[in-house]
Amino acid sequence: MVLTKEDGLLKKRLIELANTAYHRGICTYSDFLNLNEQNLFYTNLKDISFINYSLWGGYEEAERRVICFYEDNSFPHISYPIRCLKIAPFHEKFSDKLTHRDYLGAVLNLGIDRSRIGDILVRDTDANLFCHKDIADFLCSELVRVKHTSVKVSEASGEEALPSIERKEVTGTVSSIRLDALLPIAFHSSRSSLSGLIEGGKVFVNGRLTVSNSFTPEAGDIISVRGMGRFQYLGSDGKTKKNKYKVTLSIY
Repeated sequence: MVLTKEDGLLKKRLIELANTAYHRGICTYSDFLNLNEQNLFYTNLKDISFINYSLWGGYEEAERRVICFYEDNSFPHISYPIRCLKIAPFHEKFSDKLTHRDYLGAVLNLGIDRSRIGDILVRDTDANLFCHKDIADFLCSELVRVKHTSVKVSEASGEEALPSIERKEVTGTVSSIRLDALLPIAFHSSRSSLSGLIEGGKVFVNGRLTVSNSFTPEAGDIISVRGMGRFQYLGSDGKTKKNKYKVTLSIY
């Protein structure tokens, strides 16, 4: 695997964090990693086999995640440096219809590095933003406008800090439980039109890049397709009379 300069620097940084956790007996944390960066981590696990690790993004279905390196006796004390902020308009009546790009652009325009920002969950009139704890207060005071909408930012707590993701279950039948057979059910498209996504390096299973069309997912696996969305494979409920598998997916 040929690494870019950026990939090489990230790999070096992760190994440094792993070594620090091992030698000092403490928890160390990465920045938020996107899917490609998480895949880089997974493909180089042999270099950090001496230490434990865990990934978390602030909520169960998070795509962008922070890695924690820890020794066995540290696990109960993991405290990820992640905060959840709520961004809401001052006046709902005059609010624009804001998108993920609008919120992210407003944050980056404040000079914040993308690696300090996790997922942004957009609802009808507000959004939850996950960020590194070191910039939470800054965002609460300095993020006052998104596009043309004046906003207020506050730290979410309780249920607000663990937002539920709207899911929709869909079912279908496949001749075999392969990754390329599940994508058409999830995205309501033909198998031929989606065939290039997997080999094109756009599909990740539980954060790992998967380039085999015949890959067989297990119940509970989360499949992310760059530019299209994510779904969870919930499993198969037997076969039809035509000997096809009945599968259920959860789209979000």
